[in-house]
Amino acid sequence: MASNLNPAYAYTVVYVKDVAKSVAFYAKAFGYNVRRLDQSHRWGELESGHTTIAFTPEHQRETDEKSGSVQKPVGPKERQQVEVCFAFADVDAAYKTAVESGAVPVSPPEDKEWGQRVGYVRDIDGIVVRLGSYVKEPSSSH
Repeated sequence: MASNLNPAYAYTVVYVKDVAKSVAFYAKAFGYNVRRLDQSHRWGELESGHTTIAFTPEHQRETDEKSGSVQKPVGPKERQQVEVCFAFADVDAAYKTAVESGAVPVSPPEDKEWGQRVGYVRDIDGIVVRLGSYVKEPSSSH
């Protein structure tokens, strides 16, 4: 049965310790412009195209009571259930800028068999951020 719904992917919400610090970090480390940081510092948004990257505190009375508390990894060998991914024309420069801005290096950029260059860092809240080149169609060798 076909659906009459026409959804648009609107937000990715990242739960963080300090909204203002995280918004400033993402702006500096990954080159985003801040769209909004409310006066209470309980909500921040980055200019990121059609889908908004938003930040809100890890613990909030209204969400913890309704949907449960945010669960964080226990150690460096664990990660969040979600990974934030950004595409760059120059992954090496993006990786260098992110690390110089306070991101924790996880894996330096390397070429992948599917034609993409990919590196990983952790943000100031320990969330894994994937920095990748734009995906290219594999060349056919006929």
